[in-house]
Amino acid sequence: MKSVPFSKSGRETTRIGFGAWAIGGTWGEVSWKDAKATLHASLDAGVTFIDTADVYGDGRSEKIIAEVLKERGGPFPFVATKAGRRLNPHVANGYTLENLSAFVERSRQNLQMDCLDLVQLHCPPTPVYGSNEAFDALEVLKTRRWISNYGVSVETVAEAETALGHAGVVSIQIIYNLFRMKPSERLFQKAAARDVAIIARVPLASGLLTGKMSRDSQFAADDHRSFNRNGEAFDKGETFSGVPFEVALEAVEALRPLVPGGATMAAFALRWILMEPAVTVVIPGAKNPEQARANVAADALPNIDLATMEKAREVYDRLIAPHVHHLW
Repeated sequence: MKSVPFSKSGRETTRIGFGAWAIGGTWGEVSWKDAKATLHASLDAGVTFIDTADVYGDGRSEKIIAEVLKERGGPFPFVATKAGRRLNPHVANGYTLENLSAFVERSRQNLQMDCLDLVQLHCPPTPVYGSNEAFDALEVLKTRRWISNYGVSVETVAEAETALGHAGVVSIQIIYNLFRMKPSERLFQKAAARDVAIIARVPLASGLLTGKMSRDSQFAADDHRSFNRNGEAFDKGETFSGVPFEVALEAVEALRPLVPGGATMAAFALRWILMEPAVTVVIPGAKNPEQARANVAADALPNIDLATMEKAREVYDRLIAPHVHHLW
């Protein structure tokens, strides 16, 4: 896979990365052995960007990453983590230098890295984006050489646009997929003008865009797809991209005829995201090596023609937009 610059960081990354939420927790059982094998498979396939967070399995994801990278040796991939969601209660005034220092120090230990490549504020309360305190704290952590770069992970386009006002922000992570098209309307252009990287998360809408789910699909009790459909644990947009399950299944069937012969719906969905030049890297998750290799294969698919892109937009406008477009 070819690489592209990652904003003002001085680093490069493949456009398909590895989202390490699923190997951490709240996606059903994934053994430590399987988690490591999955990450190894992704890196073997050429991926050079890993995204994790300190709360994924209460540090489990970060520790698995550290173990895999130690086993591999050689040049390290770009590792991005997140901080802030350990706050309890999760409130804006908790994003202080003291708290962020403690979170980052814990991630440094978990990842076994003296200086973290990228730390992202992890979907903080909206007022944080309009304040300087958290961003000033991140600048202090840069001065200490605990982190090289910082960015934000956001829920809404409005939060992302506010974050662009902070000069030190090198990246914005946001949900962008066939069920969440709003970021492309104006945010991506603004980010590109400021040389801010875009990390596209939840690219397969929590698995819906694999085309393998049905009304009979069942999820484990510890899988967020069973306990967070209405935002019971965190923002509901993180689960199935906030689309009602039955509506999403209808949309999947409407999209299915657009998938080219020989390709999976998942690969088509990832290729659709990569058609947006402002997207630096997309971070699909995986729970086994087969899924990891399938994600990477999407990079080799040919570009999607304009007519197909327009048909995909029509499905979004007709079925999906009424449920999500005004919310995020």
